[in-house]
Amino acid sequence: MFITVEELQGHSVKFDESFTQEHIDYLMEGLKQVGPLTVRGSARLVVEEIEIRGRVVASMEVICARCLEPVEHAVDLNFDLVYRPITSITRGDEFQVPRGEEEIGFYREGRLLLEDVVKEQVLLSLPMKSICRTDCRGFCPACGTNLNREACRCGGPIDPRCGKLKL
Repeated sequence: MFITVEELQGHSVKFDESFTQEHIDYLMEGLKQVGPLTVRGSARLVVEEIEIRGRVVASMEVICARCLEPVEHAVDLNFDLVYRPITSITRGDEFQVPRGEEEIGFYREGRLLLEDVVKEQVLLSLPMKSICRTDCRGFCPACGTNLNREACRCGGPIDPRCGKLKL
């Protein structure tokens, strides 16, 4: 769904959208949307800035950083964003974001794609590293056994630099 400056002239626009797993490409290996994603909110035009307020609810699946098993992460967040035309920071082919305005987004050609806004908010809500549980033991570096499921019997070589990490 495009939100356009033309559409916002004189009044705000409300949105209530649901996106399936196939609709948004998160461009991140190991990240998957589980079930529908819903976004509700409104957009308005203030001079030439598009202000968007809303709420995103989704369930995402990420990979545990230790054992590589899937981990479900619930997303339920409110957002309040401001977008300016990209032409406000361009000089020829160069872009320069003024100091203090790093959190402002930009739109092109008088329009903004709601899916891009949602994708950015979902990605920013995810932890940098996810683990399936606090006591996750990971996997054996020698044979690859998931140590949460079974004990490793390979007796493989342990790097002496990792000796203090031995469980």
